[in-house]
Amino acid sequence: MLQRWGLGGGAAAEEPELARFSFAEPLPPWPQGGGFATGRICVGELELAAVTAFEKICALSSTRKGAGVTFYRPAGVPEGFSVLGHYCQPNSRSLHGHLLVAKAAAGTPESPSQSPPLRPPHDYELVCAFRADGVGDDRKSCHGYGRTGAYFWLPVPPEGYRALGLLVTAEPDKPPLREVACARADLTDECEPHGSLLGLQLVGPSACWSSSTLPAAFAVRGVRPAHRGMWGRGIGAGTFCCGAVGCAPRDQGMACLKNVELDLSAMPTLEQAHTVIRHYGPTLFFHPKEVYLPSSVSWYFKNGAALCKKGESAAMELDGEGSNLPCGECNDGEYWIGLPDGKRGESIIYGDIDSAELYAHVKPAMGGTCTDVAMWVFCPFNGPARFKLGPITIPLGKTGQHIGDWEHFTLRVSNFTGELMAVYFSQHSGGRWVDASALEYAAGNRPAVYSSRNGHASYPFPGVYLQGSAALGIGIRNDAARSELSVDSSAKYRIVAAEYLGEGAVDEPRWLNFMREWGPTVVYKSRQRMERMASGMHRRLRSPAERMLNKLPNELSWEEGPTGPKEKNNWEGDERW
Repeated sequence: MLQRWGLGGGAAAEEPELARFSFAEPLPPWPQGGGFATGRICVGELELAAVTAFEKICALSSTRKGAGVTFYRPAGVPEGFSVLGHYCQPNSRSLHGHLLVAKAAAGTPESPSQSPPLRPPHDYELVCAFRADGVGDDRKSCHGYGRTGAYFWLPVPPEGYRALGLLVTAEPDKPPLREVACARADLTDECEPHGSLLGLQLVGPSACWSSSTLPAAFAVRGVRPAHRGMWGRGIGAGTFCCGAVGCAPRDQGMACLKNVELDLSAMPTLEQAHTVIRHYGPTLFFHPKEVYLPSSVSWYFKNGAALCKKGESAAMELDGEGSNLPCGECNDGEYWIGLPDGKRGESIIYGDIDSAELYAHVKPAMGGTCTDVAMWVFCPFNGPARFKLGPITIPLGKTGQHIGDWEHFTLRVSNFTGELMAVYFSQHSGGRWVDASALEYAAGNRPAVYSSRNGHASYPFPGVYLQGSAALGIGIRNDAARSELSVDSSAKYRIVAAEYLGEGAVDEPRWLNFMREWGPTVVYKSRQRMERMASGMHRRLRSPAERMLNKLPNELSWEEGPTGPKEKNNWEGDERW
């Protein structure tokens, strides 16, 4: 969202210092072994460290309270390490983050034919500047104004090198060349903007650019690797980019670091992974009116779920591990898991929360500098949806109902320190990351996760969330609230996969490799019903309601049977956001 800003809330305005975030409990003593949580990670020719202490440089703020952003330089950089760029974050949360610094790894050969891994830039380019005094109207140059402001500098790297982040100064003078390092191009990977820290409408002469054209808006965004996921080699340095709205860091020649050989020696051992989950495992709260509760997969199989085959009327019973499931093939529609007819099938849909456990997939992220723990929850049944149309909530009959529901949330942990960085909340076809400093905690360092009523999407806080338009109050309701119906994933979990540890390190249950659907395809008629309702509305509401219906998910018409965790894109890929 773009916010208009004035001199009273501009770069020179004194912003209160952000409180530093700290966890409620100290981190646990990590079991010994490997390179996890040792403070240093080697990625080929570079040794990396994460700096978590910062010194404030300046801040930008908008007319909307708490919508500003503050810029920092790293403090306490270890001796011999080079800064790669500066750090920034929104003022809406406590100060929490890390910025990578780097140096040549020990034993890196010095050769006349091979350039060093890091070199200082040979100049800086002024990307943009905000002057606090507003004197003059020369948009081609931001120099010569004595009062402090915010000046954004892009390192101009030597040939064969790439910049990894911007520097910020409060004065118009260029930073010293030795203040930042650029990385050799073969040690970098492509990057992309991520999120939106701040969007500002530029007003009057208080803003100027290195070019003669002043764009309508200025945006500050995070930077992340373009190639992510379990086998992605890109490493986010924690830096940011800025420029006109729509400008990408690659347009400025910026890059991310790269774990060239994908060295995963900083990943946790199996024992360390267990300690991570026991320390950070969230409590999953279900809505007090939830009737379609989770269960373990074993309970589901033992209580009547069976394997169905296309063209055959008789279903095959399953044992607790699904040892007779056909595994490894593609989802060809030949098999699916179904429920028995009669009272036995009717009772199994309500689950058994006492048996429920979370199924953990431990995997590398950010080129092996982070660990993602994707925690999957299984519910035998997904309940019916409800449609919110302004102040009215309309039950949608059987729409949304299907057999076998897999949902998840993901913990991201720093392999430098073992500290929880963020949690990803999966919400139907998308989701969002929430920084550790902005989470609600159920107890100690264990976050709270709220499962929506009937649909089981994950949310960071209680409330009513809409799949549609929150502004118009139109969409599918997702109600989340705390209750005594909960599962503590720090105690009730099972690690089912950790491929980076090698074959056989984790005993994968056979059902995990069942690539077919965990329920049959369902066809609904609710969309036609809602279209009739929208056509009968007052014309002021009719058009936005019809536009909203066109954006609602396919689940209003039909829904394929859900597949298991390994068939999801995020099993090997990064979370979708």
